[in-house]
Amino acid sequence: EQFLSEWLETRAIAPGDVAVGSKWGYRYTADWRVDNGGEPHEVKDHSVGHLRSQSAETLALLGKHLRLYQIHSATLESGVLADPEVRGELRQLKTSRGVRLGLSLSGVHQAATLRVALACRMEEGNPASPCLFDCVQATYNLMEQSVGEALLEARTEGLEVIVKEAMANGRLLKGPRAGPVADAAAKLGAAADQVCLAAVLAQPFAPLVLSGAATPDQVASNAGAETLLAEVGNEVLTDLAEKMRMDPKEYWDERSALAWN
Repeated sequence: EQFLSEWLETRAIAPGDVAVGSKWGYRYTADWRVDNGGEPHEVKDHSVGHLRSQSAETLALLGKHLRLYQIHSATLESGVLADPEVRGELRQLKTSRGVRLGLSLSGVHQAATLRVALACRMEEGNPASPCLFDCVQATYNLMEQSVGEALLEARTEGLEVIVKEAMANGRLLKGPRAGPVADAAAKLGAAADQVCLAAVLAQPFAPLVLSGAATPDQVASNAGAETLLAEVGNEVLTDLAEKMRMDPKEYWDERSALAWN
């Protein structure tokens, strides 16, 4: 946030010219060390005290630029959605600062967590009042599709949908799971990353898809996903999705075993 704040200031970018989002809920402990002696690089803290301290830091750094403030990796186990103090503090942020609220999801229970979030209302106990949340960010890709129906429910409710990990942390581009995507890309005359992204863009919950691109060439290739979708339509991509769908537990177990730095 500090880096982004300085970047926005040095370039004199007005709040209305860019969409800035941030998250709260984790405490970074690694101090930029890759080897942290076996200790976690970050620690989840979904308490109301942590929300207050992190939101104060975020608002001080990003101020009027902040458009979206998300719970980082909301889960049923953390209890963040069941905490009335947290919900109250989020309502206060939304009404007093005009910040849109969201949550990011992860794990086998993404759909169940999202449905709990959809039941959270601006007016406590009044199901007719608007949803507390304006946006959801979830993992969805050719292999992990279990949250799809819940994302469509969220879109119907009026929430914006953001999809992360559309290429399954690279597993759809290389390794033992990548074969069907490579075959489809060859038949379509497209790049494999474009196939992955187009398959997500084709979903009825109309997501904004995060690319994760790190180079100009990757950005250019990713951007071709929209053209590919317009050319081939949904049917080809739907057939591929049916062939590649994985059991959610198997997917997340495999993801947990990946090497991270």
